Amino acid sequence: MTYKPPSFDNFFALFEQPIGFDMDMALLHTRLRQLQQHFHPDKLNGDTAADGTHLQQHSAAQPNSALINHAYHILSNPDSRATYLLELAGQALDTNATISDLDFLDDAMDLRIRLEEATAAADLVLIQTLKTTVAARLNDFSARFQTAYRAQDWAAAIDTTQKLKFLVKLDKDISRAIDSLDTHDDDDLYV
Repeated sequence: MTYKPPSFDNFFALFEQPIGFDMDMALLHTRLRQLQQHFHPDKLNGDTAADGTHLQQHSAAQPNSALINHAYHILSNPDSRATYLLELAGQALDTNATISDLDFLDDAMDLRIRLEEATAAADLVLIQTLKTTVAARLNDFSARFQTAYRAQDWAAAIDTTQKLKFLVKLDKDISRAIDSLDTHDDDDLYV
């Protein structure tokens, strides 16, 4: 059996995943580790061959390693994965477009205000409740994206992707708030 180098043209092929929104996160992570082990620049240490082969491999490994990490980031997050799928389908996402769904915007603003108030009050229970709420919304909008993508309803897929971007950012902000409060709790142990 001959070695076939991975394709860097398509992130799904690189990670041996079918093109689609559903993602086997365990397989994605396992494949990341395999690719990192194979393409990490430090793996190619040692003497340079007389023909310069090692030097060529080392200089090629560095951008490959960066691309592998970038591809992993894209595929591991629902908003960037949706954006990437739209790009593959020839449907560019206008990042300057605003969300026109007033109900979503009202709900999003309410979640953002509740997070700010809970963070200011150091209310970890409320922040964790918000985390659960946002996770449910992420699941809902992920399902909506899948439906629109499969139906090639590009307007709905693009609209849903914009909402996913907002929710992913909010989820990351909630995680930072939880980490911040957990860190402060740890600091109290050493007083």
